[in-house]
Amino acid sequence: MDIHEHQAKEILAGFGVPVPRGGVAYSPEQAGYRARELGGAAWVVKAQIHSGGRGEAGGVKFCQTEEEVRDCAAELFGKQLVTKQTGAAGKGVYRLWVEEASDIQRELYLGFVLDRKTERIMIVASAHGGMEIEDLAEKDPDSLRRMVVDPAVGLAEFQARELAFSLGLTGGQIAQMVNVLRACYRAYRDLDAMMVEINPLVIRGGGDLVALDAKMSFDTNALYRRPQVSALRDPSQEDPREAMAADHGLAYVGLEGDIGCIINGAGLAMATMDMIKLAGGEPANFLDIGGGASPDRVCKAFRTVLSDPNVSVILVNIFAGINRCDWIAEGVVQAYRDLGLHLPVVVRLAGTNVAEGQQILQASGLPIVTPDTLAEAADAAVSLRPQPAAA
Repeated sequence: MDIHEHQAKEILAGFGVPVPRGGVAYSPEQAGYRARELGGAAWVVKAQIHSGGRGEAGGVKFCQTEEEVRDCAAELFGKQLVTKQTGAAGKGVYRLWVEEASDIQRELYLGFVLDRKTERIMIVASAHGGMEIEDLAEKDPDSLRRMVVDPAVGLAEFQARELAFSLGLTGGQIAQMVNVLRACYRAYRDLDAMMVEINPLVIRGGGDLVALDAKMSFDTNALYRRPQVSALRDPSQEDPREAMAADHGLAYVGLEGDIGCIINGAGLAMATMDMIKLAGGEPANFLDIGGGASPDRVCKAFRTVLSDPNVSVILVNIFAGINRCDWIAEGVVQAYRDLGLHLPVVVRLAGTNVAEGQQILQASGLPIVTPDTLAEAADAAVSLRPQPAAA
């Protein structure tokens, strides 16, 4: 789960990371009030969306009067901001962050991520901030510094000092960087984060370090024990299909195709999507209904897949172990009747109670295609798509 910049800054500030003063605004008038409240001679107005690259897309504005702040806010509110990370549809701007302007002398990059290879938290830092990490890795790979943290020990002070030295910091800046690093590590560890990124971490004219921008994402599977983090979720920034799936407790990722997929198991779901591509089709989604799926859960999965207007065929592929094929079949029949299904449905069942499941589907009298193999199921789904009209 991602959160907004202002939320990440509030969290990190609570752990001891210095951040510029600022305030959230939900209207142009409130943005002007925030500027007046902050005081000073200049402010930065930032669109709050779950995406990087906001500055290049016009989502970050430098303002020198309250009137400019209100005008920029009026321009940004309700806008679909398109960045290189959002795709062509962009993301809607429904809140802003108004921040005091900073006298920037130098920009650094700092990120904490999970390195799955070493099964450790990895710190990635660079003496050149302000760019996305992908751009840094491509344009200046030698500037990247990496450090792995042993979870049994945590981030030791000597490690933090070593990293600060490698970034060219001196004097009191080293002590400040040590504090920032250790604060970010505690936030990552204590809140089940998947990423903490400060880009840029700036050195201001007075020599102090400040997190000018911040991003955090969290392990969705751990949100049940982090209610304070779960409360920060913003559904307006999510794919509506994925938000609906999350509300039903389903693992779903929306794609661009037209063959809706309902699968059990992430590996089988990936293999199914590969087979659809091999057969000449395009999957509309990744959806894993998980183990022990009841008929009602299967029906919810159908609702989720059907929330995508591009779906023209539904492919159900179940290899039952913990699941049972008769439960899946009952769910398919229930979905047909409750949802008034009119799209072609392909159901391939294998594993526990497969004979019972196939019998339920056959006895329903519904026009459900029931191939025996995954390859046959993928071919059937592709063949049942509406054919483009002849020129």
